[in-house]
Parts: sequence; structure tokens; C-alpha cells
Amino acid sequence: MAETQSNWNVPNALTTLRIVMVPFFGWALLHEGGDSAGWRWVAYVLFALAMITDKIDGDLARKHNLITNFGKIADPIADKAITGMAFVGLSIIYPVMWWITVPVLIREWGITVARLSIAKQVVMAANQSGKVKTMAQALALGGLIAPFHYLSGGWDVPGEIVWWLAIVLLAVAVVLTMTSGAEFVRDVVRYRRTASDQPA
Repeated sequence: MAETQSNWNVPNALTTLRIVMVPFFGWALLHEGGDSAGWRWVAYVLFALAMITDKIDGDLARKHNLITNFGKIADPIADKAITGMAFVGLSIIYPVMWWITVPVLIREWGITVARLSIAKQVVMAANQSGKVKTMAQALALGGLIAPFHYLSGGWDVPGEIVWWLAIVLLAVAVVLTMTSGAEFVRDVVRYRRTASDQPA
């Protein structure tokens, strides 16, 4: 019989921390309507910490075999909560972004629900395009959360460059979000077909 891992471990603690951070991150991002450069930097630090802990808890869980049912459920929820808050917050500040945020969130949460619905039968590992998508989203959102376009003096030109690079990277992330989602659906369909072909 396979050993059941306790939910009380460092990876799960980091996952829980990311979930707890979401409202604080959202408050910092939207403080004064998103016009406070200082609070935007605070939001950027919180977002960066969330992305770093996401990498750390995944690596720790795999390296030390600390994968738990709680982690399988909570980890994708934590990821989508922090990035979803970033998309929604940025769309409130820059309303034109709603055209990106709505389809992206539908895809993200749809895939998360689908992944959790089959978690007891199989763990669908993220494909390579999904991993690249996650990295592109994190970098793009981070670049837009930080108030680089608010910089002045000798930093105004570099700030504008970083700002526009983040916008370009966001466009790339959106394309990868949709294509990786289609790949996931394809893999789920293949799994279900294979499972239905197996003798009872």
C-alpha cells in the first residue's frame, strides 16, 4: 500500500501562504485606484514572492515525495487566484485589458476544474507549452503590475521600454494560454478514450 503523505508539510504551507496573499496583493495593486506608485511596487513584490514560492513548493514536493491530495487541489487554485487577481486588478486600472482577461480567466479556471475532476484517476502534468505560458504570464503581469511607466528622470525611457516589452509578452502569453489549453483538452480526450478501451 502506498504511503499517504501528511498535509502538514512545507510545500502545502507555501501554497496556503500564496492563497492568503491574494487579498493583500489585490488591495496593494488597487490602492488609490492603482495610481499609487509606492503601493504598485508593494503589489509587485507580493506577486513576485507568490511566483517564487510556486516554483519552490513544486520542486520540494517532487524532490521529497510530499505530493498530497490537498496540494493537488490547492496548488492550482493558488496559482489561478494570484494570476486571476492580477488580471482583474490590471483590467480595473486599464479597462481595455478586459478583452484579454475574460477569455483568459475562462480558459484558466475551465482547465483547472477539468484537471481537478480527473485528479483521482490521473495527474495531468503540465506540458511544455503550459510551462512556457506560465512563465510568460508571470513576467508579463509582473511588468505591468510594477509602475515602470511612472518612472521619471533618467529612468523614464528604460521604464517605458520595460512597460512595452511587458505588453508584447502579455500578447505572447495570451496565445500560449489558448494553445496550451487546447493541448490539455486533447490530452484529456486521449486519456478518456484510452481508459474506456481498458477492460473492466
